[in-house]
Amino acid sequence: METYLQIKNVSKQFGQFTALENISLTINKGEFICFLGPSGCGKTTLLRAIAGLDLASSGTIIQNEKDTTFLSPEKRDFGIVFQSYALFPNLSVFDNIALGLRNQGKSNKETDDIVNHWLSVIGLPKAGIKFPNQLSGGQQQRIALARALSLSPGLLLLDEPLSALDAKVRTHLREEIRRLQRQLGITTIMVTHDQEEALAMADRIVVMNHGVIEQVGTPQEIYQQPASRFVAEFVGNMNFIPSSVVSDHEIRIGESLLEKPCESLNRGDRFELALRPEDLRFSVDEQQSETSFPVQIEDLEFQGTFVRAECTLQGDYHAKPIKVDVPIRETRQLGLERGHFMHLNISKKHAHIFQLNR
Repeated sequence: METYLQIKNVSKQFGQFTALENISLTINKGEFICFLGPSGCGKTTLLRAIAGLDLASSGTIIQNEKDTTFLSPEKRDFGIVFQSYALFPNLSVFDNIALGLRNQGKSNKETDDIVNHWLSVIGLPKAGIKFPNQLSGGQQQRIALARALSLSPGLLLLDEPLSALDAKVRTHLREEIRRLQRQLGITTIMVTHDQEEALAMADRIVVMNHGVIEQVGTPQEIYQQPASRFVAEFVGNMNFIPSSVVSDHEIRIGESLLEKPCESLNRGDRFELALRPEDLRFSVDEQQSETSFPVQIEDLEFQGTFVRAECTLQGDYHAKPIKVDVPIRETRQLGLERGHFMHLNISKKHAHIFQLNR
């Protein structure tokens, strides 16, 4: 694939505070990339460094084979959409989109054609005469997107563009943005703290924490093969079950002895066995096996297509509840109820090991 954007050893300091530390990343032409992480992790700072809104303290940014590290924003090739829409309230929708085109020296006819084209593309062909305050939040965000795309940028930057919208509009608009991005083939970077949004939209996700990159990968890789405990905990739901190695072949969970899940563990090691709620299964029978341990169901939470069971580990009542997602049909077959004692089966294939000591 053709490389479009290269970020090499980029750091950013604000006084004594390091917002970004030696960030290196390569983004391919036409990719949809999500910067994902909690507030203060550096994702927006990195986006602003790419845009030239906050210049990097050190390192290099190369866009389409051009060194843009210290260029001013107006000399860079990008369009940007902010969380706040940033539409001019005193201008009509048409003029909001047309302003940048006129500044580029486009003729009135060219401007009219381009604005009408983008209003049609975003599904608001008759909204040109309206003012921003006459539109819903979702419609305003679409106008902001059309304004950015109308200038035909090589790079589209989205700074938490959906976070101010309600859930239903947000889901619809993320599908629209993804469809439009694929149709145009424009290289896109979106900042978000919403893991569901990132998993649904991105070709690749860049998970950030404390100014560094924890992991880069496809949504499936990030979810199924987390590279660190932080990624495992931040993306999706994950159970972290306290465990210890008691012999060459066995581990202890609570008061139960189970088969050792991997050869790299040594006697005396303390670790957390990490499993997604959907990767745990209740045993049909009450007999314990080499891969199961007893729990008590404390709560059952209906989630539509599945029930989330919260369980306590026998022999370790101070541990966090273990969450198990059970399909509705299976819930009926098992007759699950609060207070029931059950056995949980571990799938070694889906287990992750995070050691507490070395």
